Order: sequence, then structure tokens, then C-alpha cells
Amino acid sequence: MLALRAELAGIDPSRDCDREAERAGLEPSSRRRDPTLARLAVRLARRDSPGGGGEFDWSARPEHCRMAWLRGRFLSRGSLSLAASRTHLEFVTPPEEAPVLAARLAEAGTPPSWRVRRGRGVVTLKSAESIQLLLRRIGAGPTLLELETRQVARTLRGDLNRVINAESANLGRTVIAAGRQLEAIASLYADGRLGQESAAVRAVAAARRETPEATLGELAERLSMHRSAVQRALDRIERLALA
Repeated sequence: MLALRAELAGIDPSRDCDREAERAGLEPSSRRRDPTLARLAVRLARRDSPGGGGEFDWSARPEHCRMAWLRGRFLSRGSLSLAASRTHLEFVTPPEEAPVLAARLAEAGTPPSWRVRRGRGVVTLKSAESIQLLLRRIGAGPTLLELETRQVARTLRGDLNRVINAESANLGRTVIAAGRQLEAIASLYADGRLGQESAAVRAVAAARRETPEATLGELAERLSMHRSAVQRALDRIERLALA
């Protein structure tokens, strides 16, 4: 968050109207409390028009001025939290401003939620895509890249975990099925019924006994048979053992 604040505070708008808009987004009270914001307000005022930093007319201003105002509002009222499993951006405002700010963020393409908490308005963005879009539009660069890198890494970890879980589940099912099949093969072999089956069934039974950990695909490849043929042979073995 400190790196993001430093990055956004270091932006030097080229347009006077953007300077005035960003200055309007910086509340006077926040400038007095925060030296970084105080220095930013002074820098923005150097080429500001008279009266700059007053009430901001959102509906009458162009898009670049709106983004400059949102940048100032984020610097004075916003925070960004990066946790292991989620990204969270919020503005803490006077309660009457919360719905207004939420509507402006929605107009900017990043619809938030808002509520009143302990007498203060809280406007929140929880979608990583919305947070990245907002930060991009208000001028973030290196911090946005770090955030996007975290998101990609998190997505890859999630995909990897899903693949591992799926493979583990498949392996578990294979082990259980192989156990049933080995018991059925042993039963049919003991009473001589296995020798009465076709060559394909006997070959599949022999392959299963030799490689109990093999998947259906691996058995099929070993025997140069279709996977469906291996499945049918094993199903027949289990049905015969239950007869």
C-alpha cells in the first residue's frame, strides 16, 4: 500500500484541469494529517487555477478529470489490502458520501458495494478485475503489475491444486477398483472359471495381476487393446465373481 500511495502521489498531471480535479479529491483534513498528501496538494496548486480544490462537478467533467479526482480520493480515503487468498480495496468516507462515491465508481466501470460501518461510509471493491481496472485508470503502473502478477500466480496455484486433487481422486478410484478386480480374479482363478473365459479376458486379468496400480489406459496400451475393451473385460470378471 505504501508503494502504491507513493506511486500515485508521484503522478504529475499535465492538464491544469486534472490538477484541479485531483486536488479536489484530496480532502483538506487529510492533507494536514499526511505529509505526502500535503506535499502533493502544494505541488498540484502551483499551476492550479484560482478556486481549485473546491467542489468537484462530476457530471460536467470529462473522463480524464474524473479519473484524476478518483486518484485524489483514493489517496485521501482509500486503502488496498493484499492477502494470500484475496485482494480488497476500500474507501472510508463520511456516511453521506458513500452512495455518491459508489455511483461514481460504477460509472467508471468498477461497481462496488457500500455500507455504513460504525458511523462511517465504507465503499468496497473485492473483485480483482475491478480493482486492477480502477488502479489502471487512475494511473498505477509498477504496483498494478505486481498485483496482476500475484493474481496470475494465484490462478496458477488454484489450477494446479485442482489438477492435483482431480488426479488424487482418480488415483483413489483406480486403487479401489483394482482391489475389487484383483479379488474377483483370484476367486475365478481358484475355482477354475477364469480358464474358461476368452483370451482377451484372460490377458486383461493377467495384466491386472502383474500391474495392479495401472490405469485402464495403461492396461489398454500394454495389451494393444481399446480402453473400452479392457473395461468390458474387467466388468465381466467382476460380474462372474459375484455370480
